[in-house]
Amino acid sequence: MQLILTIALVIGQTPATDPEFKKPLPDLGTRKSGVDWTRFLGPSGNSKSPETGITTAWPPEGPPKIWECPIAEGYAMPVIAKGRLLHFDRVGNQARLRCLHSETGDALWTFTYDTTYEDLYGYSNGPRCSPVIDDDRVYIFGPEGMLHCLKLSDGTLLWKVDTQNQFGVIQNFFGVGSTPVVHGELLIVQIGGSEKEAATVPPGQLGDVQGNGTGVVAFDKQTGKVIYSVSNELASYASPTLARAGGRNWCFVFARGGLIGFNPDNGQMDFHYPWRASRLESVNASNPVVAGNRVFISETYGPGSSLLDFKPGKVEVVWQDSPKTRRKAMQTHWNTPIYHNGFLYGSSGRHSANAELRCIDWETGEVQWSEKNLARCSLLYVDGHFVCLGEYGKLRLLRANPEKFEQVAETVLLQQDPGEGERPLQYPAWAAPILSHGLLYVRGQDRLVCLEFIPDRKALPESSKP
Repeated sequence: MQLILTIALVIGQTPATDPEFKKPLPDLGTRKSGVDWTRFLGPSGNSKSPETGITTAWPPEGPPKIWECPIAEGYAMPVIAKGRLLHFDRVGNQARLRCLHSETGDALWTFTYDTTYEDLYGYSNGPRCSPVIDDDRVYIFGPEGMLHCLKLSDGTLLWKVDTQNQFGVIQNFFGVGSTPVVHGELLIVQIGGSEKEAATVPPGQLGDVQGNGTGVVAFDKQTGKVIYSVSNELASYASPTLARAGGRNWCFVFARGGLIGFNPDNGQMDFHYPWRASRLESVNASNPVVAGNRVFISETYGPGSSLLDFKPGKVEVVWQDSPKTRRKAMQTHWNTPIYHNGFLYGSSGRHSANAELRCIDWETGEVQWSEKNLARCSLLYVDGHFVCLGEYGKLRLLRANPEKFEQVAETVLLQQDPGEGERPLQYPAWAAPILSHGLLYVRGQDRLVCLEFIPDRKALPESSKP
């Protein structure tokens, strides 16, 4: 562990002394049942929603559309708190964070900053990371490495850190794409900084880069001050996973070279487990999945999957895919699989043509079933079912069944374009759906759509309420 005392640039009044932070932020939402969706993959960081009462009988057009709006460059999904939806994208040479009313799509405020990021492989130049909401603060992490903290109430800038310059980050293949997490008073961020000698290394040539101990950095969430850093790893596209096991807190980061496990309270390293493909142009992009004292990792460029048993200062292999065969238990690309009742469900395969939705046994890795011809897809678990969004805009409802693929409903999502009428939600629909207070949000290339997935209880006739 390396302690760093650098203080980030702080803009405006220190949040701890700002009287506005003592006032509770009013809730703009009218739908009181359900939960906020304040971070990537939801309240528990596992793409599982605790909400109930979904409608399983869909009309041909799918669940009722509440509102939709155009979005610009990027791949990020929004987050939601207190009736406010935060979406991060890019318009021209400006990164943009918009705050919209989550139930109507009405604009509340906008924050922008200049960016010159260019993707090395021709993909979108917009953000990959979702915003993160914590009380009256929202954090955004752009593809160029700018980390900002803003007021949720009005978008006022509180502090910012240029992580690329401060930590010597060499541009990754697809820029920055690991969404930070909040742990207590800390904002934990996968950085992947390098030594000064790497400053002359061309973007993307990560094989020539050595880490400088800032693989993961914990910032004071109120000021941007660095509290600790851990690991010489370079950054990947998987986001940190927080868990509690064995009477203590854990943080798991699937970095470029493998999985690291450490204590997020103090940055004390427990283990490093190497796991990556041999080719230079490969990434680890699927979040670690934790159940009990075991953690699952998966990638799609080579080695596949592994399940590990972890303890303080120690990690042991429960099972792992064999390097001698192409038949892997699961090879997740940019999606994170979902653990449910002893089984793991997720999209396996690097390309659309060979992708399969699979269910595997958590303890053994044995494939229970697989379904082809769905393209690559992302899942959201809710009320005994999976919402499955395919990358070409097809939305499916599946029963969570480890014995077989069981589809309950499906629809092709349509978006309304001015002067053009309706057309299918545009590829790539890569971001996992989110659910907050009964409303389901999905996105394609240039459109965010809000659907009523769970009827609003207060809107139901008294005779139909339980």
